[in-house]
Amino acid sequence: MAKEILKLGIPAGSLYKATIELFDKAGFHIQDCERSYLPCIDDEQIKPVCLRAQEMGKYVGDGVLDAGITGFDWIVENGCDVKDVCELAYSKTSNNPTRWVLAVPDESKVTRPEDLAGGVIATELVTVTKKYFADKNIKVTVEFSWGATEVKARLVDAIVELTETGSSLRANNLREVDTVITSTTRLIANKKAWQDKFKREKIE
Repeated sequence: MAKEILKLGIPAGSLYKATIELFDKAGFHIQDCERSYLPCIDDEQIKPVCLRAQEMGKYVGDGVLDAGITGFDWIVENGCDVKDVCELAYSKTSNNPTRWVLAVPDESKVTRPEDLAGGVIATELVTVTKKYFADKNIKVTVEFSWGATEVKARLVDAIVELTETGSSLRANNLREVDTVITSTTRLIANKKAWQDKFKREKIE
């Protein structure tokens, strides 16, 4: 009989360190994800894989992984059909939620979202940003940003960027106009895996 295994996605990147610390507190030791995308854990029934949080929901939803840790923002952005098991009270640097904010240069005349009608917005969170403006009946062009989005704030009309403390925005002489979405870290599960007795107990 094949050994039962839970395939678990661990977020690589900014969340990985806080995630490893969370598992340590729960009594599980995971090797450093910065050095291996297939780390070991001291539980032979769990097979961890390190992935970007942006991709986690897709692989969990498709059943490639049984469960994973990602942000609520990426669940919404990717329209993931997953079981939202629980909220985990941690982020990159604190236990506070993170926010995707609409931001402009300090010298910009923009003071409200409506001032950006007809403008260009750069962000990594394209789908959520489009919905934000559509819900307000404001026509804008939303462009995908590959990173370093703060720099692009002076190349386009505004950006939507992730912030936890606001320090990066201030360092780049940017100011917030509005909050687009608030996000917390979530434990998610594949819906079929959630119905499996062994996997559900392991996830819980």
